[in-house]
Amino acid sequence: MRWLQRFVSALLLFCGIVVNAQEATLWGVVLNDAQRPVSNVSVTAAGNGTITDSNGAYRLTIPANTNIKVEFSHISYKKVALQLDLSIGDTYEFNPVMLPDVTQIGEVVINARGDREVRGVQRITPATVRKIPGANAGVENILRSLPGVNFNNELSTQYNVRGGNFDENLVYVNGIEVYRPVLVRSGQQEGLSFINPNLVSDIDFYAGGFGARYGDRLSSVLDVQYRTPHTFMAGLEASFLGGSLWVQGIGKDKRLRALAGLRYRDNSLLVNSKQTETNFRPVFADVQTFISYQLSTAWDLSFLGNISVNRYNYTPLTRQTNFGTLQDPIALQVFYQGQEKDRYNTSFGALKATHKAAGGLELEWTASAYHTREQEYFDILAQYRLGDVNTNIGGEDLGNVVFSEGVGSQLEHGRNLLDAFIVSVAHHGKKTRGSGLLSWGVRYNYEDFRDKLQEYEVIDSAGYNIRPPLPEFSNDQPYAPYTAPLTAYQNINARNFISTHRLMGYIEYSKKWEGNSGSWFAAAGLRTNYWNNRPEEVEGSSQMVLSPRAQMAFKPNGNKDLLFRISGGLYQQPPFYRELRDLSGNLVPDVKAQKAWHISMGNDYSFRIWDRPFKLTSEAYYRHLTDVNTYTLENVRIRYRANNDAQAYAYGLDLRLNGEFVPGTDSWVSFGYLKTEENQDDRGYIARPTDQRLKFALLFQDYIPSIPNVKLYLNGVYNTGVPGGSPNYADPYDYQFRLPDYKRVDVGISYVFTDATRPYPKGHWLHKFRELSAGFEIFNIFDIRNSITNTWVRDVYSKVQYGIPNYMTRRLFNVKISMQL
Repeated sequence: MRWLQRFVSALLLFCGIVVNAQEATLWGVVLNDAQRPVSNVSVTAAGNGTITDSNGAYRLTIPANTNIKVEFSHISYKKVALQLDLSIGDTYEFNPVMLPDVTQIGEVVINARGDREVRGVQRITPATVRKIPGANAGVENILRSLPGVNFNNELSTQYNVRGGNFDENLVYVNGIEVYRPVLVRSGQQEGLSFINPNLVSDIDFYAGGFGARYGDRLSSVLDVQYRTPHTFMAGLEASFLGGSLWVQGIGKDKRLRALAGLRYRDNSLLVNSKQTETNFRPVFADVQTFISYQLSTAWDLSFLGNISVNRYNYTPLTRQTNFGTLQDPIALQVFYQGQEKDRYNTSFGALKATHKAAGGLELEWTASAYHTREQEYFDILAQYRLGDVNTNIGGEDLGNVVFSEGVGSQLEHGRNLLDAFIVSVAHHGKKTRGSGLLSWGVRYNYEDFRDKLQEYEVIDSAGYNIRPPLPEFSNDQPYAPYTAPLTAYQNINARNFISTHRLMGYIEYSKKWEGNSGSWFAAAGLRTNYWNNRPEEVEGSSQMVLSPRAQMAFKPNGNKDLLFRISGGLYQQPPFYRELRDLSGNLVPDVKAQKAWHISMGNDYSFRIWDRPFKLTSEAYYRHLTDVNTYTLENVRIRYRANNDAQAYAYGLDLRLNGEFVPGTDSWVSFGYLKTEENQDDRGYIARPTDQRLKFALLFQDYIPSIPNVKLYLNGVYNTGVPGGSPNYADPYDYQFRLPDYKRVDVGISYVFTDATRPYPKGHWLHKFRELSAGFEIFNIFDIRNSITNTWVRDVYSKVQYGIPNYMTRRLFNVKISMQL
């Protein structure tokens, strides 16, 4: 019988080999939307199954040469399904990203970690940021499609929220406040935003009513988190406007994780589409890194670093702007001499230690440093000619100036230097107990600014120096001679050295509970801020403010998915260095904090159309501001009056409908109404520089059903005009002209060769790519001429001042390629 046993054993071994030969292997790492591993995920296929380990890893044997469905499921995440048909012996890697199936009631989010917070938050997916076209693509580009967020400069990353200016917005990366350059005057000088969209995992935006744990600004909070890598990946993007490269990886022991990105930006294509012919040689580049190390199961150490180098060399040559009417066309011709050379070099580093203790206690300690050196050097002589335009069709000089009504020149000179150093040390903590969460924090800032401002402008028309429009310079030129010495039309000469010590702290408690009629969520907190300004050769100033804040939300029981919320409190903004300088550039160290009482009420309604999810968000708000530090705005340059002599108000309504207008995509439509006015020194209410009454925005994603790899992305904005038609240093009560309405549509079309939803098997040339796409973008597809400011030209003979619009970019074509490995 021994031979029979051997025969049976050999037969079973052969059958096992045959069975094994009919199989393939699926393996990988399951991640969440924050790029963290997800354990205990059930992976099932064709009756077989396994679960992911503590590192999110899994391995599953599946039948070969069979079209099967693999499902990934977890109680806290949405299911992920994958159709596979592998060859015999294939080993296929698939790393799904599972989206949290969170309990999200409007702006109240209970995330997978169990934190319960009441937040007025709009969440944006990083994939949307990377795909949506824009002349200055990035997180800020998407923000402008949200209600309540406005700005009319596609070359800038700055934005206004609900009537505030862009100095009133907080920006955090990994919980650390970041800053923007001080001396930048126009959007085309800005270069790159601090936020690298290729490194981002989470984006939360608060358009007001934010909690006490966020800092002391009046308008909004942009809270960005960079991802922590859990596998090796690399990516590359390239276009006519520049490119970026990023890479991430982990150490052998999986404790060290690193993420780095390099970006380069060249705005020549955009600037050359404007009305001024120039020689333009910009270099905008930065490198960022985020490194984390797990010291133990309870301790994590991380470092965030950034170095940015911006070079802006600008040599204007000629310009012609036609304006006026069809019956009486007028043109301005300008011939330039001189150039502008700007330098903005910044470096930033932050070290954070995190301790997760037992009993729901989490503690953080952070130390950061920010250094910027900025230089603006310019000497530009503009000789202009203002006159009638030849409208004779067929004439050789059609469109050119044929009769001069006025000639003149303008000389602008600047030698501005700034060196700023900011050091911050902070501690944050939170303690979970039952359904409540207690949060607290304290931070110390030391700010040192060394600033030299030297600017002047001289205007001459037909041999007459035009003086500033001030009472002491009134004259009757050219009919009567004015014999006083030459005086610059504008003149700033200041040297400022100031250091500031700030101590900030907050405490906040939030809680969730169930009532008879529905679910309740609430949070209340208090912030305090003490600062001491110490300028050289001027007496310093010390002040302290308190800011109570609260939020509440209610979800009633019933069939309809509704949420009602209310938030409010006192928001106070202690002055930063920019707000301490008056119109002449001189320091006013005792400027007080601007104060704003906020109240907002909103409603979220989730429903289904065409069996697809949609959500309508509405919010009405009112703000009453006192101790307002009024300002003038030219392009992106703000100059404060530094006198706290005004009060103001802002109210409005924001509406946003988002959902799957096209199956499998996320799109939205936004509407905003805003009115904001200020009363300076009891002279009566006038529109503030950000009084943009109406806004319509559309962000739309689509694909061709028969060719789903072809994707379309559309980003459109319509804003009514803002006050901005006055000359520099003019009394705003004398000039309340508005700029024309802003209208712009950008379109992108791409072909997706491969991504996470359509992977290729081993052996195919696309197998090595996680994602590969190529396409083109058309900026300002309807070629609408939008203006950001006016250039004011005065004809001394007629004593007429002409406001000639400075137009933004025209229609542009851009090619873009993106890949991930």
